[in-house]
Amino acid sequence: MGSVSDILKEKQKHSLYSTHPHETVLAATQKMNEHRIGALLVIDDEENLAGIFTERDVLRRVVAVERAPSSVQVGEVMTREVAFCGPETSIEDARSIFRQYRIRHLPVVDDSGKVQGLISIGDLNAHHSNHQEVTIHFLHEYMLGRT
Repeated sequence: MGSVSDILKEKQKHSLYSTHPHETVLAATQKMNEHRIGALLVIDDEENLAGIFTERDVLRRVVAVERAPSSVQVGEVMTREVAFCGPETSIEDARSIFRQYRIRHLPVVDDSGKVQGLISIGDLNAHHSNHQEVTIHFLHEYMLGRT
């Protein structure tokens, strides 16, 4: 059915958005709103993946405990234990990771530890839907004797 790298190729037109652990939650959420995204990768000074900052982090660790977004740093409230996959991970295995960890965003990291991209459960669903549309088209053409 393909691999995560196939999805990343489809997403090449989209930028990879990130933040720094020392950025404020306010600045990070403004960036998320500006780009209409639900998560930012948190990249440290050495360009390593330090965590992920999601809408869920904002709700649970900032809003629910009444912390001021302008005075809280992303590094204080980000998710540190990040599930990730490699570019060659199959789409079915990626779907299993989403289910197992109950997450909506999955960083893609290569063997050297460099972040290659970020996929969402929506990306997986769109890829699956596109694949099904192509299959339906070919089956329809076959039934009509056009292939």
